[in-house]
Amino acid sequence: MESQLSIDEVAKRTGLTAYTLRYYERIGLIAPVGRAAGGQRRYAASDMVWIEFLLRLRTTHMPIGKMQAFAKLRGAGDSTVPDRRQMLEEHLTDVLAEIEAMRQSADALQAKIEHYRSLAQSLASDSISDEGRADEHRKPLRTRTRKTA
Repeated sequence: MESQLSIDEVAKRTGLTAYTLRYYERIGLIAPVGRAAGGQRRYAASDMVWIEFLLRLRTTHMPIGKMQAFAKLRGAGDSTVPDRRQMLEEHLTDVLAEIEAMRQSADALQAKIEHYRSLAQSLASDSISDEGRADEHRKPLRTRTRKTA
């Protein structure tokens, strides 16, 4: 028999709260979950696979509305496979564009960090040089020597 997980066990494994799991079920992201005799939700392995996929979609910033549309197509059966594939292809294009934009932003941040490192070193060496120049303008201390007779 397939093992069944409670909502608390699923929450611990996925990092989602029990509230979020119930919300996902209520809005149709998760199909109605099986119930134990006492009415408690019992998640099957197939539910876990689907939730893990939803988490991947969420990580890629797919809007909840699109996730719902995908879940609805999935629920409609195999006849929607081409539509689901197309949705994922379009989303992948968006994800790859976002990754490229993030890479460019990271490069710009790295360049700015290097600029500030260089600037800080330049300021530090100027400060040291200024201290040296200030010393040049001071009159040397003269020590008096006692003349002994």
